Parts: sequence; C-alpha cells; structure tokens
Amino acid sequence: MPLSRRAFLTWAAGAIPVAAIVRRAHAHAIVALSSAGAPATTLQALAEVVLPSGLGPRGITREVQSFKRWMTDYREHAELTHGYGTSRIRYSGPTPATRWMSQLDALDAVARKQHGSTFAGLSMAQREPLVRAALANAKRDRMPSTSDADHIAVALIAHFYASSEANDLCYGVAIGRETCRPLAQSSQKPR
Repeated sequence: MPLSRRAFLTWAAGAIPVAAIVRRAHAHAIVALSSAGAPATTLQALAEVVLPSGLGPRGITREVQSFKRWMTDYREHAELTHGYGTSRIRYSGPTPATRWMSQLDALDAVARKQHGSTFAGLSMAQREPLVRAALANAKRDRMPSTSDADHIAVALIAHFYASSEANDLCYGVAIGRETCRPLAQSSQKPR
C-alpha cells in the first residue's frame, strides 16, 4: 500500500527533530552571508543605507563583518546575563538569521521588480524608499536588542549602537567603552 503525502509528512515530522532543521537553516544562512553572493552584497548595501555615513565605507564594511560574526556565533537557547536586581535566568530564542535572510531576498526582489536591478545595484536614493517601505510595520517604541529586531535593517542598527565604536562616534572621542585601558591611562581624557 503506497504511503500518502500526509502520512509521510507526519512520519518525517516525528523522525527529524525540529531543532536539527533549524540548525541546518541557520548554517545555510551563515554560509550564504559568508560567500560573495547576493545575500552578502545585499547586506552590505543595506548597511550603507541604515548605518551612519560618518563611519565611511571602511567603517560600514567593518560593522557588517562584525554583524556577520555575531550571527555566526549566535547559539539558540544559550543562557543570557540577567538584569541588575533580578535572578530570573533568560535564554536566547531561535536564530533570527533565517528570518533575516528572507528579508534580504525580499529587498532584492522588490528592487528587481521596481527598478530592474538588484538592491545593491541601486543608488542610495533608490534604496532608501525600499528600506522605509520594508520597515513601515516595524515596532518603534524602543531600540530592541539585536536578536529581538523584527527586521534585519533594525538588527544592523541595534548591533552597531550597542558597540564601543558607536559610543565613540556619538561623543566624538575615543572612550573605548567595554575595552580595557591600562590603569595608568584612566586619569587621562579620551583622545
């Protein structure tokens, strides 16, 4: 007796753990962003739109590399540090990389449909309205953590503004927040 599609899917769902599927999708997303293909190019072009222009091209590329490292190092169900004054232990959620990959693909698809070019092939003036449209339904009450961002554009911004470099850019001096300076330099003003 042949196996129906429904019976096969029911069997497969029980035979293949969901966690294995999620890990495989996360690994696929990381490989796609690490290669020189469309997702990596689209991510770089997106960063050029959403990150401060004061970083310059090298700074934006450096931040994209840092964001990719963050995604590569992301571990589902890792214990997170708890807030001050609470003993509640929190854990990281499912990988956002798979969701973000589909958002990069969607930006590229919209660019092709509206302009006949890839997202990275558009000018900055053409990219900006596409990003604004993609973020039209994003939550805006506060800056989320990188992993909690609904859209990859917001994740890029959140990742950057949590960095020491963003702090230095904001104040216009090399504070080096969360970096170690020798004790002898602690009394000196930042450069």
